[in-house]
Amino acid sequence: MPLDDADGEGRKNTPGIAPGNTGTRTKPTLKTIAELTGLAVTTVSRALGDDPHIAKETRQRVQQAAAQLGYLPDRAAQRLRTGRTNVISLILDPHEEILGYGTSMIRGMTAALRGTAYHLVITPHFSDTPQIDPVRHIVRNRMADGILFSRTEPSDERVKFLVEAGFPFVCHGRTELATPHPYVDYDNYLFTYNAAKRLIASGCRRLFIILPPERFTFHHHMRHGFMTAVREEGVGFEIASGITLDSKADAVREHVAARLAEGHPPDGFICGGEVSAMAVMSAAHDLGLEIGRDLRLVAKQTSGLFDQVRPRIETIYEDLSEAGRLMAELLLKRMAGATPVGELQAVLEV
Repeated sequence: MPLDDADGEGRKNTPGIAPGNTGTRTKPTLKTIAELTGLAVTTVSRALGDDPHIAKETRQRVQQAAAQLGYLPDRAAQRLRTGRTNVISLILDPHEEILGYGTSMIRGMTAALRGTAYHLVITPHFSDTPQIDPVRHIVRNRMADGILFSRTEPSDERVKFLVEAGFPFVCHGRTELATPHPYVDYDNYLFTYNAAKRLIASGCRRLFIILPPERFTFHHHMRHGFMTAVREEGVGFEIASGITLDSKADAVREHVAARLAEGHPPDGFICGGEVSAMAVMSAAHDLGLEIGRDLRLVAKQTSGLFDQVRPRIETIYEDLSEAGRLMAELLLKRMAGATPVGELQAVLEV
């Protein structure tokens, strides 16, 4: 919507102001916008904050003026005035278990936050430090209004700390804590159950699965689904020992190659990530074995990688972008404070 040609006092406004150019060298302020639009400074401030009590047309006019002028709010002043940072912190673990995990999550989160006052800030967490450290740092220094994180544990210290602190969060993954909390998860039980059933239906009689580290909740979900399927069908099975989904690809390849070279090797593999699946394929190739003839493989797919891989393997898709979008949407509801926790929980279907 174009700005009015004249302000509330009949002063002529200049259309088409270049961004950041107010006719002076000074930084645009709320007063600058107020003078341009003919509105009170308090009205401008509320309109920029998307106050629903300000008419939508007025909000749009003020926001367009701010964009034209290149106005940037003083975030330190905002924080002092409102107690809010307008920041959401995503805590990311640098692991290669799932290709494109971070970028897919971020894509979905930014889509959900687009058009809101919130900025997404990435906070790294490294495996040689406790998971709770970045969470405590953010909360104690009030560096964000809400937190998003992943790789939950059954008795997750981060969840307990944030619940006790009353600090808004949504995690990717569930816990076994008695206190309900917001989460978005993927049905890893059904993933491994379905994967095992597919392999068995194709004729496999000894299944091999590579699980996440045991400390994570989704390790137990994947193991439970796998064990349910093999027990129902009465087939042989092996759970990888000495490697996990977090192991380096070379370690996975060497471990699988050694097992395939032994007697009574597995003929069906389940991998919860694309990296481990590629390592299994490499091990088979190095031994002159062919996927689909000598052994079969079902992998969790989170990118387009396996669309280009030959021979084709069976995959089950997990939409990480959708998970990120839903996490951000639930966090916005949580920060608004009116939604019951039970409505802030979601398990994405396989």
